[in-house]
Amino acid sequence: MSPRPRKASDAQIFAAAHRIMSRLGPAQWTLADIAAEAGLTAGALVQRFGSKRGLLVAFSAEAANGTGAMFTQLRAEHGSPLATVRAYGDCMAQMAESPGMLAHHLGYLQLDMTDPLLHEQVRAQAQATRAELRALVDDAVAAGELTEGADADAVARLVEVTVSGSLMTWGLYQEGSAVSWVRHDVDAVLAPYLRAPRATPRTSR
Repeated sequence: MSPRPRKASDAQIFAAAHRIMSRLGPAQWTLADIAAEAGLTAGALVQRFGSKRGLLVAFSAEAANGTGAMFTQLRAEHGSPLATVRAYGDCMAQMAESPGMLAHHLGYLQLDMTDPLLHEQVRAQAQATRAELRALVDDAVAAGELTEGADADAVARLVEVTVSGSLMTWGLYQEGSAVSWVRHDVDAVLAPYLRAPRATPRTSR
């Protein structure tokens, strides 16, 4: 007898989890909440993931494995390497569409730092992100957007640290949107590495 087909794919469940987790902190939802959002029963999620922690670990692993695909999409949407770096900052700033949403994400970060399995996944995601940023910096140098002396490792780390720190300081000041706040800080850290545009040669009359 063949097994019964699943009524929702893992991708659909993770999308439902993302929606719930954007609205609620880690202590504020149950598997039943995710199940209802995905159109399943809580028992179906227990059978598939074992527990709330099991779902969180699987969700984090999916996010880590999808880092490359995210940057591929950003490259396709924004064209130049430098524009893609800025778009990464904009994407991360969406975690702070409101102070409450940012607080929820900080709650998940606390779990990521203290739970060994979750930390393993979030560390892998961070490593993949920095590798993608290094590649973008190298490509920006090759494209003439950044100076030839730009150290890809150093600039990638600066961008990574700036985005994270900028989100935190926006949460303190709450001035304007998080996207504009983070973009300002990313532009500031990139400014010393920007290559001046070449002057257009004058044509004789």
